[in-house]
Amino acid sequence: MQFQQLLYFVAVAETRHFTRAAERVHVSQPSLSQQIRALEKELGAELFSRARGNVALTDAGEALLPLARRILADTETARHEVQELAQLRRGRVRLGATPSVCTGLLPDVLRAFHDLHPGIQLLIEESGSHDLVRELARGALDLALVVLPLPSASPALTTVELLHEDLVVVSSAAVAPPGRPLRIADLEGEPLVMFRHGYDLRELTVAACRAAGFEPSFTVEGGEMDAVLGFVRAGLGLAVVPSMVAARARDLRVTALARPGLSRTIALAHRSDVAPPRAARELQKVLLATQTAARGRARSTPRTPGPSTSGPSTSGPSTSGQATPGQTASASDSV
Repeated sequence: MQFQQLLYFVAVAETRHFTRAAERVHVSQPSLSQQIRALEKELGAELFSRARGNVALTDAGEALLPLARRILADTETARHEVQELAQLRRGRVRLGATPSVCTGLLPDVLRAFHDLHPGIQLLIEESGSHDLVRELARGALDLALVVLPLPSASPALTTVELLHEDLVVVSSAAVAPPGRPLRIADLEGEPLVMFRHGYDLRELTVAACRAAGFEPSFTVEGGEMDAVLGFVRAGLGLAVVPSMVAARARDLRVTALARPGLSRTIALAHRSDVAPPRAARELQKVLLATQTAARGRARSTPRTPGPSTSGPSTSGPSTSGQATPGQTASASDSV
C-alpha cells in the first residue's frame, strides 16, 4: 500500500468520478485507475462499484475511507512539523472553536499569539463541539476549544480545562432592568431569541425551562451567535448567552441568573495518540497563560456584597492543567 494510492483513493471517493479525481491530483486518468486497481489487489477487495456514470464506495471502501483520510492528514501534519524553521518563524496552527468561544475568548488570545509569532498561519474552524471532536479524530485539526462534557463516543482525546463561566440573560438596552438576578422561572412567558438546533446553549436553556415546569416561548429561532445578539438589540426578545460573550456586547443589558443558575466549562482538546505540532503547543501555552492571568485578576478584584443584577456573572474557577483522556457524555453539539 502506497501513499499515492491512498491519495488517489480519497480523491475518487470524494468526487465519485475517476476523471475529476485525476484532475484534482494532477495525474492522468489511466494512471489513477491503474493505481486504484493495484490498491484493490493489495487489499484483496474492491473499493468501488463501477456502473456507467455512477461510482460508489463498497463496504470495503467505506471502511478504508476514514483511515485513509487520517493517514493523509497525519502525513501533512508531519510535513509541516518538519518544515518549521527555528524560532517559529514559519508554520501553522489548525484550531477549532465553538462560535461563542470565537466571539468571546479567541480575539485577545490570537492577538497575543500573533504578536509573539507573526510568521505562524492561524487556520480557524468554527463549529459545534460534536463536529470539532470528529475533525480532531481524523487529523484535520491540531487543537480544539470545546464545551465539556464531550459528545458521547468521543475518540481518545486529552482535554485541559480553561475556564468555567456562568450564563447570563441579555436584553435590549431599552428594556427596564429587573432589579435582581433572574430565576429560570422568570423566563416563563418571556419572548426568547433562540439559537438554531445543534447549539448546546439551546439545549441547555430549553432543558432548564422544562425542569422549571414550562415550555419556553420563542419569538425568533434558528440564528447563529451574531444574529441572536442582533435580534436582541432590535428588541425581539431575551437570550441566554455565555458571560464572556455578553461582556463584549456593551450595548445590551446584562442580567445575572439567580443561583444555582446555568454554567459551562470550556476545555482545550487534542488527540491523545499524536502530539500537537510545535506551533500548536506554543498556542496552547498562550491560551493557558491568558486564562491563568484572567483568573488572577478576577481573584484580586474586590467584589461588591450581594448579587449583581447588571453585567456578566463572575466566572468560577477552572481546573486548568488537568488532562483528561477520552471523556464522554452528552451527544449534543456545543457552542
